[in-house]
Amino acid sequence: MSDRLPADCPSENYQYWGHRKSDRDLYERRWLMLVWWITVLAILIFSAILHEIAHGWMALKFGDPTAKLAGRLTLNPIPHIDPLMSLLLPAALILMGSPFILGGAKPVPIDPSRFFSYRKGMFWVSFAGVATNFLLAIVFGLILRLLLLFSVGELATSLLALMVFINLILGLFNLIPIPPLDGSKLLGTILNLSPHQQQNFDRLGMFGLLIVIILLPFLSPIISFAINGLFFLLTGAAFHF
Repeated sequence: MSDRLPADCPSENYQYWGHRKSDRDLYERRWLMLVWWITVLAILIFSAILHEIAHGWMALKFGDPTAKLAGRLTLNPIPHIDPLMSLLLPAALILMGSPFILGGAKPVPIDPSRFFSYRKGMFWVSFAGVATNFLLAIVFGLILRLLLLFSVGELATSLLALMVFINLILGLFNLIPIPPLDGSKLLGTILNLSPHQQQNFDRLGMFGLLIVIILLPFLSPIISFAINGLFFLLTGAAFHF
């Protein structure tokens, strides 16, 4: 049906036709926004799952099969979904209009006592997740840079840009040295903490996410600067969320 006002339509009905067009436009915008946020959430969960699989895979290489025995070295999303971190937290941030969409998958079980070398194992297992996110950002960023040279369709470039952006967020966010984030375990290996000291440090994890959320307004400008700089470095373009 045409949105143009019919020639024989009385002038007093103009407002009626205008409302119909306005309502339809609003419906389409809301539908597109819903699809957009579902896509963001799907990419976030997928990237977080690869992050956790990397932890478990590296632990296996250092002698700890706990994650493998728990069935967590799989791309099947069901064992990895955490109701709070995978669904509620990102949904809450979306509804609050946060500039960052954070979340994660269920942490893979790790038993550091099985590592061939405790300190090396803790470092590389902790770093594996962050490295995976940065590697994904680099790969998809370079692909996006190449596609932008050939003016490929907006849908493909938007999806690639989201992959880069979200993985940069996950990588940088997890480097914050506050439990339960990976940065806290990397800091522990740098400080050469004993297993007992690391366990005591990790007990702060129950308050760690709350601390990070409180600090987020202060950390946001720094993280935004870093993400935008890295995004431009990888893709040669600016990201508009």
